[in-house]
Amino acid sequence: MESTASTSLTGLWDRVFGTQAAPEQWLVIACGVAALAVVVQHSIWRLARNAITIAHEGGHGLVALLTGRRLSGIRLHSDTSGLTVSRGKPTGLGMILTAASGYTAPPLLGLGGAALLAAGHITALLWLATALLVAMLVMIRNAYGALTVILTGGAFLLVSWLTSSQVQAVFAYVVVWFLLLGGVRPAFELQSKRRRGGAGDSDADQLARLTGIAPALWLFVFHAVSLCCLLAGGRWLLDV
Repeated sequence: MESTASTSLTGLWDRVFGTQAAPEQWLVIACGVAALAVVVQHSIWRLARNAITIAHEGGHGLVALLTGRRLSGIRLHSDTSGLTVSRGKPTGLGMILTAASGYTAPPLLGLGGAALLAAGHITALLWLATALLVAMLVMIRNAYGALTVILTGGAFLLVSWLTSSQVQAVFAYVVVWFLLLGGVRPAFELQSKRRRGGAGDSDADQLARLTGIAPALWLFVFHAVSLCCLLAGGRWLLDV
């Protein structure tokens, strides 16, 4: 009995933390094209953007905890906006890092995912994403947000547990491409809203009040991070 249990645990460990072969180059490119189509097609983007919002608010929440703030809760809304509430000192480095982590989280997560895929850890990526979504679910404070996180986490869990290695690879590459490509668009959307006089309490405006640095410069930071992550992550994914 102990030998059987030990064998099962060893098999599970190897399955999760072992390496898997990357798909063929044409399939990696096809995954990128599919992700790009989702990002640029407006009606599909409106739905898919919920995943970017999950990463955005999750970034706020994670950095808030890492900097010693108390995370009160996260809300995700049907218009793809979100709100993360944390308690602590209203100024200082911790608050600045927390405010700066939203728009930078999706592309940075995409870059981390690209690194895992380049190392062949496809299943580990899917399980890590599931674990992060479960942890985030604990802090969700509205029904729509809970439903969105449960459906997203369920998709990762089902793919990682029930599908073939080829399907897992395609799913993982599409997700990472989507984070890298989809992480670029929100900063441009924010820039467009601010140009029309909207989004007066955006992350860039909050950072301006915290640091005295103009919102335009913070927008530049968001653009720089997302584009650099896309370039670096894309090179890893394409193995060039």
